[in-house]
Amino acid sequence: MSLKDKVCIVTGGGSGIGRSSALIMAREGATVILVGRTASKVEDVKAEVASAGGVAEAFPLDVADHDAVTQMATTVLEGFGRIDVLVNNAGHSSPHRRLMSTSPQEIRSVIDSNLVGTIFCTQAVMPAMLEAGEGTIINVSSLAGLNPGLIGGMVYSAAKAAVINFTGFLNIEFRNTGVRASVVIPGEIDTPIMDKRPVPPSAEARTTMATAEDVAEAITLIARLPGRATIPELTIRPTMLRDTSAEVSRFP
Repeated sequence: MSLKDKVCIVTGGGSGIGRSSALIMAREGATVILVGRTASKVEDVKAEVASAGGVAEAFPLDVADHDAVTQMATTVLEGFGRIDVLVNNAGHSSPHRRLMSTSPQEIRSVIDSNLVGTIFCTQAVMPAMLEAGEGTIINVSSLAGLNPGLIGGMVYSAAKAAVINFTGFLNIEFRNTGVRASVVIPGEIDTPIMDKRPVPPSAEARTTMATAEDVAEAITLIARLPGRATIPELTIRPTMLRDTSAEVSRFP
């Protein structure tokens, strides 16, 4: 199935996996709706899409703001008449990775961006997808959600595990409606989030990692599948696995 003339919402669309996904989808003819907290970032990606001849709109908002997310979906439907794909990619980890060092503010922030925002955005687009009898929800989780550890951290691992569970729930509740949900589970990926790790990996270490573009290709593969087929879960990780024990031992 082609993405031509499809309307695709990508959260966390200002950088990393979200940016790469938006650029690939736009190249394939989709109208891309960029959602992110930092206005300058989503506007920059919108300009990138436009310079390549694509169509994009930017919505600077926090995905954990229910009213803002609902209004965004309403505006998209009014402007384009449809929502075909939602990529729930927004999320971040915390400066602290251990149980007792992670503050209440960090816990709430990580759960809001990774889990609550995913739920709110899905609620916002689901009525239109059900009315159309088709739609694709792609949630971005992490291997930390399957294999908890210090490299992902306590609250990030828990939130990403919940995203995997949430995806499974969607496929149960909305079975045989034409709406399908998939979860992409990346391993260690070289994105800007690496710069915010308590101990950022070296430039040499990053050369062995998969890239945001690699994950975006996997997301786009799911999005372009014909409606008769689905990939409920897709794991993508670096081919070469590295020893992170020296870094992790220094995590707060």
